[in-house]
Amino acid sequence: MARLCLVEDDPIMGESLSDRFLLEGVACDWFRDVGAALRALGRGGYAAVVSDIRLPDGSGEDLFLALRERLPAVPPVIFITGYGQVEQAVRLLKLGARDYITKPFDLDALLEKLRGTAPELFAEDGGEAVLGVSPAMRSVEAMLRRFAPHRTTVLITGESGVGKEHAARFLHACGGAERPFVAVNCAAFQESLLEAELFGYEKGAFTGAVRSHRGVFERAHGGTLFLDEVAEMSPAMQAKLLRTLQERTVQRVGGEQPLEVDVRLVCATNRDLRTMVEAGAFREDLYYRIHVAHVAIPPLRERREDVLWFAHRFVEEFARAHGEPRHLLPVAERYLMEQDWPGNLRELRHAVERACILADGPAIGPRELGLGRQGAAQPAAERMDLRGFLEHCEAQYIRDALEAHGWRIAETAEALGISRKSLWEKMRRHGIRAGDGRGGAEGADGDATPGEGGS
Repeated sequence: MARLCLVEDDPIMGESLSDRFLLEGVACDWFRDVGAALRALGRGGYAAVVSDIRLPDGSGEDLFLALRERLPAVPPVIFITGYGQVEQAVRLLKLGARDYITKPFDLDALLEKLRGTAPELFAEDGGEAVLGVSPAMRSVEAMLRRFAPHRTTVLITGESGVGKEHAARFLHACGGAERPFVAVNCAAFQESLLEAELFGYEKGAFTGAVRSHRGVFERAHGGTLFLDEVAEMSPAMQAKLLRTLQERTVQRVGGEQPLEVDVRLVCATNRDLRTMVEAGAFREDLYYRIHVAHVAIPPLRERREDVLWFAHRFVEEFARAHGEPRHLLPVAERYLMEQDWPGNLRELRHAVERACILADGPAIGPRELGLGRQGAAQPAAERMDLRGFLEHCEAQYIRDALEAHGWRIAETAEALGISRKSLWEKMRRHGIRAGDGRGGAEGADGDATPGEGGS
């Protein structure tokens, strides 16, 4: 179960926050100093951290830097800061912290930030979401849990890339992960090869069969067999699959004796099987045999709550695998939410993994994601409202001004007619990092103080 790590030494503030998190159904562990929080976070299991900057045995910055050194993937951190500590909070954002909130603050505002950062903390059934946090996917997950104790055949439908195999693996895990799970894509084999892959073959059954081979039905015995793209089977293969399901036996190619098999069959397709049945392209009796329990997974564009949830997990997977911390800047999150993702989760994963590889540091912005460039995913035109267009133009204008002035903050701010503090804040909001340009390292940090006044 996903948990929240709260680091707050003020007993009144800590108790208030803990009580509110409890009312919201958020599992929270409350620590009063850096040392205790570090020990707990080192054990893992936390989806996010909310920490005061001032603590009795150090600071929130000490905690964050220690986490970066010790953990391959640091949970997103939201800092609570006083008015006089905003400069330090901005510095922490540049180092990779997720967000900050200034005292005094409305608890609802903090909860809104937390919900956007780690929505799994607010899972409807109190458990950790696995397939997504959208109502649609929580419903799918609940349905699969109900199917899990039974050995009935399940049909999973949905567009390419929505996560049908992921759902099948979840169903299998709910019913006993220690059993075998075998997956095969029916569209990846020619008919003769598919028959051999499904049912196996005996030695000498055909040229090249130098030894006997167990098919996927045999290999999945006692567990789950996932047949993806089942609609691509030929009529002859459909008939053989139907016979196998009816008799619960398989006969290897070149074999004489039927072999008993006990599998939970999960089929998947991105096509409309009912329409195929009406057109005579799919057997009606097989359709009813595999349509006992039907789960439809909606495309990602219809469950946008899942976009950032999955994006953050793909980032965390990269960080754990490569030992390189990464996080999405708010401006990158906004751009991700503007995409329609016709390739669904598969396309989203590829975009995020590419951005993680291209990023020079921990922060990932729109430029790393490649959004707005030729060949990359484009925001849907109808979704780009006036505010979004103006934000995009402002970001580009600021970046061009920084380039023109060698990334010297003071000169750029003067040319733009704003204070250095305002420029820093706009850069943070748009995901523009000091030092991105060729001359950035020299003057970006050396002539600016993020906490300076002015507007």
